[in-house]
Amino acid sequence: MFDFDQYLGFLAFLTILTIGFWLMIFLLTFVVPYWLFGNLIELYKEKRKAKMAKRNA
Repeated sequence: MFDFDQYLGFLAFLTILTIGFWLMIFLLTFVVPYWLFGNLIELYKEKRKAKMAKRNA
């Protein structure tokens, strides 16, 4: 049915597919929200700092 080389190739394919799947899950559930939330906080801090500087000037 399968030669040993074909079996190893199939296992390599499944491994790469699984790694890619879990990488996408990790990126979409942790990295992207962390990046967006951090950027929003920094934007808020910059606007608040500019507003305070304008008020004190």
